[in-house]
Amino acid sequence: MAPDVTDLAGELLRSPLVAVGIPLALIGAVFLSLGAQFQNRGVEKIERRHGDGSRAGLSRRQLVRLLGRPSWLIGSVMLGIAVLFQLVSLGFAPLIVVQPIGVVALVVTAILNARVARIRLDHRAKRAIILCVGGVAVFVVVAALYAVDRLVDDTQLLIILGMLGALTLTFGIVFAVVRRRSGALFAILAAGVLFGFVATLAKVVITRITTAGLDPLTIVAIVALITAAALGGYFVQTAHQLGSPDLVIAGLTVVDPIVAVLVGAFVVGEAALMPWPAVLLGVAAGVVAVVGVRELAKHHPQTHR
Repeated sequence: MAPDVTDLAGELLRSPLVAVGIPLALIGAVFLSLGAQFQNRGVEKIERRHGDGSRAGLSRRQLVRLLGRPSWLIGSVMLGIAVLFQLVSLGFAPLIVVQPIGVVALVVTAILNARVARIRLDHRAKRAIILCVGGVAVFVVVAALYAVDRLVDDTQLLIILGMLGALTLTFGIVFAVVRRRSGALFAILAAGVLFGFVATLAKVVITRITTAGLDPLTIVAIVALITAAALGGYFVQTAHQLGSPDLVIAGLTVVDPIVAVLVGAFVVGEAALMPWPAVLLGVAAGVVAVVGVRELAKHHPQTHR
């Protein structure tokens, strides 16, 4: 059943809680940026000392050696803190409000990485960042104006799990086939899509447990969440091996929220009240953001080093 005016009224009554969720998500975005910077440093050192030059994804031996890199471990702790803040913020605000706020991490990372690497971002890289941030900002505003937070029923959750399973299998097969020539963009897109589902499932699990308790299907969702997070984490480390921290963050903070919002809109029905002009504007904004990621991958100074 489509949501009506009472649904919108209920969302307005939640506004004090939303106001709590937004700053929590912002703090999480800062930790996300710092964590990516430290992890990238750790992956670079492992690749430089123990890589074979193929840059075809991290090997099992390299993954084990990462556990002994202080910079990577510090970055992992920071990313864990970022996830914690995000999960808490999801308890206060809808997914479509919380998830895209992570784009703030792109700005922080771009500035931080430029200073650490002692490079200057040229006008094309800056334009790409503006496209990423601007596209996501418009996308979020459009979604937030019309979307309604809804409880996911069993049928919708099964659809989400089925989509995640199919995408996970596809990414695994494609990566196995084109591993040596896939590049950073594939790893970033794969990680972004997977983490978009992770965020969606996290919101679903939190809502279902707080409203109806733990049931078998929710347990399956938790297992799927952990699996997708692990595979997405591997793709993130591979992206660090092939690209700069701000390129990795650009992919995650653009692709991740777009996927999460699309699932919420078309599977959960959060966009049932959205008129077609708003839908088209949102789609256009999403395309602009993705183009920004592609341009950043193509023109980032570290890409040509």
